[in-house]
Amino acid sequence: MKIDTSIIISTYNSPTWLEKVLYGYNNQTYRMFEVVIADDGSTSETAELLARLQKEVFFPIVHVWHEDDGFQKTKILNQAILKCEAPYIIMTDGDCVPRKDFVEVHVKYRVEGSFLSGGYFKLPMNISEDITKEDIYTERCFDVKWLKKKGLKSSFKNSKLTSGPLKAGILNAVTPTTATWNGHNSSGWKSDILAVNGFDERMQYGGEDRELGERMMNNQIKAIQVRYSAITVHLDHPRGYVKEEMLFKNREIRDKVKLEKMVWTDYGIV
Repeated sequence: MKIDTSIIISTYNSPTWLEKVLYGYNNQTYRMFEVVIADDGSTSETAELLARLQKEVFFPIVHVWHEDDGFQKTKILNQAILKCEAPYIIMTDGDCVPRKDFVEVHVKYRVEGSFLSGGYFKLPMNISEDITKEDIYTERCFDVKWLKKKGLKSSFKNSKLTSGPLKAGILNAVTPTTATWNGHNSSGWKSDILAVNGFDERMQYGGEDRELGERMMNNQIKAIQVRYSAITVHLDHPRGYVKEEMLFKNREIRDKVKLEKMVWTDYGIV
């Protein structure tokens, strides 16, 4: 099978969620891809999961791991980028289960000189825990009626799951949400990512993904909105790694990138 797309999935000690996510990729309509796991220092439980699932799923899994040293997502993502064999990269997280047309949408709308900006549909913890392999393969977990029976509340945000291609295209065009590089759902050409030297490894949690996209846009790469077309459901989890000092440091870096229209970081892949 020819591979023309690499999917980087970031994870850290969440094998139960990651397993559900990988079932989502095993259910894709478009199949010419590999999965590269960017593992920010998980225990052996994640490696054991990947070894077991590699016997079950159709796509190759590449496990990129470094030792746990706190929140170092940018460092492991840069390592994962270098391991990607394909010219086009989709980036997402190990808590985002993709709808069966997720990869197909990214491949359909990719165009040179641009990156795609998607989003996610947040699920509460009780539904996140209840979702099974069968729910993913049958697409029940993307059915608003089924989710409402599980306790999902009515909201305009539910239109992410109910919009057909025409309505999704209109919503992509009129949404007030700015198209940015979102770590849970974005894609771009590997050459464009390397041209700005990947992620800034000084950055920890808080805007570290968007900062990459901001430098890409400074390098004349256009951001295209696909938040209502490229669909994932987000499995809930606590965020004990969020610290104010991380957010402050990252904000300073992003402000400088914006002010000076920076393209390159000296703290990236090279």
